[in-house]
Amino acid sequence: MLTSSPSELALPFAGGVLERFRPSPAPDLPAPTGRAPRSRVCFAAAHVVADPLADTDPVDAPAIDWEATMAFRHHLWSHGLGVADAMDTAQRGTGLGWQAARELIERAGAEARASGGALCCGAATDQLDPAAHALDAIGEAYLEQCAFIAEQGATPVVMASRALAATARGSDDYRAVYDTVLSAVDRPVILHWLGEAFDPALAGYWGTADPENAIALVAELIADHADRVDGIKVSLLDEGLEVELRRRLVRGVRLYTGDDFNYPSLIRGDEQGHSDALLGVLDGIAPVAAAALAALDEGELDAYERLLAPTVPFSRHVFAAPTRHYKTGLVFLAYLNGHQDHFRMVAGAEGARSIVHLAELFRLADRARLLRDPELAVVRMRATLAVAGVES
Repeated sequence: MLTSSPSELALPFAGGVLERFRPSPAPDLPAPTGRAPRSRVCFAAAHVVADPLADTDPVDAPAIDWEATMAFRHHLWSHGLGVADAMDTAQRGTGLGWQAARELIERAGAEARASGGALCCGAATDQLDPAAHALDAIGEAYLEQCAFIAEQGATPVVMASRALAATARGSDDYRAVYDTVLSAVDRPVILHWLGEAFDPALAGYWGTADPENAIALVAELIADHADRVDGIKVSLLDEGLEVELRRRLVRGVRLYTGDDFNYPSLIRGDEQGHSDALLGVLDGIAPVAAAALAALDEGELDAYERLLAPTVPFSRHVFAAPTRHYKTGLVFLAYLNGHQDHFRMVAGAEGARSIVHLAELFRLADRARLLRDPELAVVRMRATLAVAGVES
């Protein structure tokens, strides 16, 4: 066993090897101003905080700590970011069903209206079970949720649907449902293309396994309903495919990157345009991202790159395969940073990553200047190690 000082840790590697580690001093970042970036539209997909003291089944009847969950949204708004709520980062479909999501949307909508924060929320079809359903029923389910979200003053994000993926027999079926939805909504919505890495049930979404064909279909769909589409969030983890779709979009429709591997270059853009952002990683890197976006607003590209570059290894680790377990890393960072008092999750998802994975997350978060109180982070990392039987 390695002994360590109060500000040190003995962090494990694979095979049980321990290495002494001392985190860096607290980062020197600008105080939050609440001002949104001028040059980009950026939403942080936000996680939910479980209530660890509720005497309910965390899988079948998950309980939410609403006070801590809403406080975290105010943290994101304080850094000038919009909040994307009730989406996969909030464990939608992996612990959070429609009834809990409905309450989350209602509460977040009230907080957004009171604070002036930007809010978009996921509209799915999860009031249906994920089996096959009639296409009309899927369209009606989407519209029911879109209407509820709009009533809360938020922008609906028409999420990729497991029910549609199970039902559709080809691209025409996808077009039929999306044509119905986009013809009926009374305000622009954000579309949502979530890749198989995030949800294996969505493999072959849009009715084709060929991404070129899918891009053509999506671009045509958006062109046909350009007045009803604010933008599309794309989470394919493929920079080239995202840029290709971005260049095919009609003028005025945004591409919101959901690429948690390549976001700095996609947001920075090129001579033909840039991506805006609707990203899960912004949940964890909000203070650094806010400083980087402020630098981008001023044309200080070197500062933008210098701030964001160290966050990329952190993000790639958090979103490493199986990518769907990325929520565990974001909640763990929120625990290290004092945004919640425990490391428990809806559906017991805190167990989805190994202690070795969490130790490396700690190292990478430190290098990216994401630990806002290193001493607190050390205390909480040490407690997590102890539960795993690692004496630090």
